[in-house]
Amino acid sequence: MVTDYLVAFSTLLLLEVILGVDNVIFISILVERLPTGLQRKVRNLGIGLAVVSRIGLVFSVSWLMSLTEPVVGISTWMFSGKDLILIFGGAFLLLKSLKELLAWLQSKGHAEKGAMTASVTLIVLQIIAIDAVFSFDSVITAVALVHDIEIIVAAIVISAIIMLALAEKIQLTIAAYPGLKLLALLFLILLGAMLVFEGTGFEVDKSYTYVVLAFGLTLEILHIILDRQQKNISRSLSEVAADEKFRQRLEATQIL
Repeated sequence: MVTDYLVAFSTLLLLEVILGVDNVIFISILVERLPTGLQRKVRNLGIGLAVVSRIGLVFSVSWLMSLTEPVVGISTWMFSGKDLILIFGGAFLLLKSLKELLAWLQSKGHAEKGAMTASVTLIVLQIIAIDAVFSFDSVITAVALVHDIEIIVAAIVISAIIMLALAEKIQLTIAAYPGLKLLALLFLILLGAMLVFEGTGFEVDKSYTYVVLAFGLTLEILHIILDRQQKNISRSLSEVAADEKFRQRLEATQIL
């Protein structure tokens, strides 16, 4: 019995961490537009709101289950409350990520600080909206896997602690390497499109998305490693050339 609980908890915790990373990536990209002093506070606020919304949804299981009933019909297409949330939430994630990608490409990833500032209220509202989408998707999946509320809440809280510990590192890494930011934005665009497809009734296995992300992440890490090696080689060659010039000048001085 204990083994079953541990397996269920471990599986759910892994799921929550994976979905939490999606959330943190989006929040990290949003808070880049804020002054440096506010970024950490707003980022932690976003993660905290995500935890509260997820725990609230867990204790509203009966309401969640009612959202699977059809509420809107268009011709032969029937949409439940869950479908509508996924469609509109996915569309918001898709369009917002696409907008961020286009703005970043136009500025070539080096926008001036003044151009990167934004309203704290607007950023928080966007975080709340995307928290709702990720929380809904996360809790629906969690309830389908585990029926014990205590296990679900424990997994959510522990995953939140992990996300708080990793959030700043994730943001700094994305900001430091443009290739990783590009990969993160493309991943969010793909994820948003998948949520829209799922809401319209097309079954999409999200594991394929994470496989693509892992592949892209591996390529980018290899690119970063190779780039560092090339810079080290260039630095070494420059030092050797400088030493050679110094040696030649020293010899010329001694001859004179």
